[in-house]
Amino acid sequence: MASDWRDAIETQREQKDQYFGEHPHSPLSPDERESFDGLEYYPIDEDYRFELSLEEYDDPERITVGTSTDGEQEYLEWGEFQFTVDGEDVTLQAYKSEPDDDRLWVPFRDATSGDKTYGAGRYLDLEVDSHRTSDGDWILDFNEAYNPTCAYSDQYECPLPPMENWLEVPIEAGEKNYGDH
Repeated sequence: MASDWRDAIETQREQKDQYFGEHPHSPLSPDERESFDGLEYYPIDEDYRFELSLEEYDDPERITVGTSTDGEQEYLEWGEFQFTVDGEDVTLQAYKSEPDDDRLWVPFRDATSGDKTYGAGRYLDLEVDSHRTSDGDWILDFNEAYNPTCAYSDQYECPLPPMENWLEVPIEAGEKNYGDH
């Protein structure tokens, strides 16, 4: 089983690189696509993969999140994950766009943001089919952390991680910074 999740992440990365380098809807400009030779990632590390229960809130609060273009978007603060990274206890909020959504959105910044990773933060998308265990826990795998589209082009508007999801610890997993965006 251990190699299955690693293989799945490698495949995701290969597919994303192919999409970014070849697809006309890639967030990269045609000139960038011509010279594109892949995104940079941290090595896959089991220490950044967690199986956690989500402490769901009884009455999820609707919050307003700022965007990369000074706009705003609304999300429901659905619950929180509590876990330990490098000996430090951390908490991350999970969000939904609508109560009926099956997926959770976990945006975050960490001590690598603005240095080795995108300054505005990265995202994790948690899907019921692929990120739930048989006992109902969620798989929070930072090896899957990715940059929002605004990391590749200023023409995109991306929601920014709320301050409560700014971690002081480094998350040295997932996608690294790209270019000058």
